[in-house]
Amino acid sequence: MAKRDYYEVLGVPKNADEGELKRAFRNLARQYHPDVNKSEDAVEKFKEINEAYQILSDPQKRSAYDQFGHAGVDPSGFNYQDTGGFGFGDIFGDILSDFFGGSSTQRRGPRRGNDLRYDLDVSFEEAVFGCDKTINIQKSAQCTSCAGTGAEAGSQRKQCPVCKGRGTISLAQGFFSIQRTCHQCQGQGEIIDKPCNQCKGTGRTRHASKIDVKIPPGVETGSKLKLSGEGEPGEKGGPSGSLYIFINVGKHDFFERIGDDIICEKNITFPLAALGGEIEVPTLKGVVKIKIPEGTQTGKIFRLRGYGVKSLRGNQGDQLVKIFVRTPTEINSRQRELLLQLAEEDPESKATGIGSGKSFFDKVKKALGG
Repeated sequence: MAKRDYYEVLGVPKNADEGELKRAFRNLARQYHPDVNKSEDAVEKFKEINEAYQILSDPQKRSAYDQFGHAGVDPSGFNYQDTGGFGFGDIFGDILSDFFGGSSTQRRGPRRGNDLRYDLDVSFEEAVFGCDKTINIQKSAQCTSCAGTGAEAGSQRKQCPVCKGRGTISLAQGFFSIQRTCHQCQGQGEIIDKPCNQCKGTGRTRHASKIDVKIPPGVETGSKLKLSGEGEPGEKGGPSGSLYIFINVGKHDFFERIGDDIICEKNITFPLAALGGEIEVPTLKGVVKIKIPEGTQTGKIFRLRGYGVKSLRGNQGDQLVKIFVRTPTEINSRQRELLLQLAEEDPESKATGIGSGKSFFDKVKKALGG
């Protein structure tokens, strides 16, 4: 069954901010948490709600989901007890914390950088034997003009005058005090008087980066390599994200890969098929000779053990050679004479009249006195 869209699960628009996501999650979690909701589908609904919130509340995962859908995040192992830090008591405790003025420093702390994706084409041989590649990707780096501060030279960040550096503001509503992310500094606790002209106050610029990639032997189309630390740099001292390389293997003119085995087809002549002999067969390790026994038929498969692919799991495949007996489309008079002589000696050919010039039906007619 296809997964529902995460925004649909939480009932929020795609441009929902952090506060909207959190409110939607709390309301739904309170309704479907298995500790209070004993209906048969409560556990599954809570798992779905929690999975959606864990992805959309994380900026990096949300970005990957917005770009690639469910394939971009590939979540697994969710269960209703794994609530990303939200147990039943935590859900309501967090609500009360907001009501009574609890602190919020998550926005201002270190953040891990975004993950990146790169689609890499490799040849059939490169996939089988492995190779080294150098790729060029675009990613963020610290702005050299402002040294990552986001402020123009001679200017600097200063404490937000609205939230006094807290990143949140409190709204008094009777007995309760409700916290909200500061609209002036977006929860950073700081503002910039004169943003850097080069990075527009972000502290980062985009640039091309060359990365050396080692492709291991045995990769297939769809194989995914992870290079930790090669993604976008983190914020405020946070670690860099990862670079995920998705492999696409090109087709070969002669070989086809099925699992760890290599398949190829080889045409042989009729005399060779009938009399037997020896043929040369190309492999990924060079040309080898195989013996063709007498009477070999079209469709016969010969196995060359150990001439296939050594997979990422360490298994060694074979090469399978499928034989096709080639029938000549043009023959000279000498070849025709020899084939007629062969037909005269062949019981099946005699039964159909081949060689004598008379068909089987002609012989039947003569026998009946026709």
